Amino acid sequence: ARAMNTDPRKLADRARDLAEFNPMLGFRGCRLAIAYPEIAEMQARAIFEAAVEAEKRTGKAVGLEVMVPLIATKAEFDLVKARIDATAHSVMKETGKKLAYQVGTMIELPRACLMAGDIAQTAEFFSFGTNDLTQTTYGISRDDAASFLGTYVAKGILEIDPFISVDRDGVGELVKIGVDRGRKTRPDIKVGICGEHGGDPASVAFCHEIGLDYVSCSPYRVPIARLAAAQAALGKFGPDVLRRGRALEEQVLEQVRHAGLAVTLVARAHAQRQVDRRRGLARVGHQQQLHAVAQFEGRDAFDVAAR
Repeated sequence: ARAMNTDPRKLADRARDLAEFNPMLGFRGCRLAIAYPEIAEMQARAIFEAAVEAEKRTGKAVGLEVMVPLIATKAEFDLVKARIDATAHSVMKETGKKLAYQVGTMIELPRACLMAGDIAQTAEFFSFGTNDLTQTTYGISRDDAASFLGTYVAKGILEIDPFISVDRDGVGELVKIGVDRGRKTRPDIKVGICGEHGGDPASVAFCHEIGLDYVSCSPYRVPIARLAAAQAALGKFGPDVLRRGRALEEQVLEQVRHAGLAVTLVARAHAQRQVDRRRGLARVGHQQQLHAVAQFEGRDAFDVAAR
C-alpha cells in the first residue's frame, strides 16, 4: 500500500472481492488477460524485451512461443492475441529489432478440444494441458481427488488414477479430436501435451500413437519420458514395458510425495551446476538425470538407462 500510495484498507477490500472458493475453475488463465488486458501486455512485454536482450548478449535470435492458457472460444484467444501482437510491434519499434514469434494456446477445456478447428484459424500451436483437461472432463479436482480415487481404483471403476496416466477413452479421445480438427484447419500446427502425463510411459506411448510432436513434464520425470519416447518410437511398448514403467513412476512419485525429494533434487542440481561452473565442467544433463532416478530407486544409473 505504501509503494502504491494508497489506503491499505482499500487493497484489503479489493483482495476480498477477488477471493474465490474454487479458483481452479474460476478467474484465471485468459480470463484474467481479458478482464485486465494490462496483465497480458506486461507479460508479453517482459518476454519480448528479454528476447531482444538475449539476442544482444548471444548474437543469436530467440524463437519465441507465447501460449495463451484456458481458452474456451476463438474469440477469447483472438482478444488476447491482439494484445500480444500489439505489444510485440511496440517492442520492435522501440528497439529496432525484428522478433520471430508464434502465439498458440493451451487446450485445457473439453469445449476447446471440440472447437479446435476454429481456434486453429489463428492459433499457431496447441499444447494440451492434460492435468486441467482431466479435471474438467471428469469434474474432479486433483487437489482433493486422492480422498476417493484410491477407492475407485480398488473397486475396479478406474484402472489407474487418471491424473497419473492419461484416460485414453475419455480425455485421450478429446485430445485426438482436438488434434484432428486442429490439423484439418492448419495441417502444419505443432501439437503436444504439457503436464504430469508427459512423464508417464503409457501416456507417452499414447501421444506417439496419435502423432503428437512433443511431450512436456516436470524435470524429475524427464529420464522416464525420454526412455518412454524412445521405446514408443521403436515400437517396444508391450504390456511388460508399460507395467515396469508405471511401477518406476509410482516409486518415484511415492518418494517425492512423502519425502519432498523433488525439492531436494532441484537444490542438488542447482548446487552441482554452481560447482561445475567453478570447475569449468559441463556435466549437467542426461547422465545426472539418470543418476537422480537411480537415487530414487536405490539402483545403479546404468540399470535405469538400460530399462
